[in-house]
Amino acid sequence: MLVVAALFETVWAVGLEYADGFRNLRATAVVVGAMAVSVLLLARAVETLPVGTAYAVWTGIGAVGTALLGIYLFDEPATAIRLGCICLVVAGVAGLQITSGT
Repeated sequence: MLVVAALFETVWAVGLEYADGFRNLRATAVVVGAMAVSVLLLARAVETLPVGTAYAVWTGIGAVGTALLGIYLFDEPATAIRLGCICLVVAGVAGLQITSGT
């Protein structure tokens, strides 16, 4: 459930680019809907997971997904340092999940 929540976080974060300052109503509707689903699923996940771990994993997956889609969709730079930092976020998320005890 937490992974799906994070995927919806990625949808709304990327959707902000398409929403064009909320002038594109269709994209804005997708952003708002994805935000609602993402937070609802996060709320459900913290019923069984430690809130600190769940939130860090949620934001980490969302950040990595958004950064990778930014590279793919919006021609953002894919430098070695940037990709290395993305790997550090993945390592941090994995470490938190492994050490959460759930």
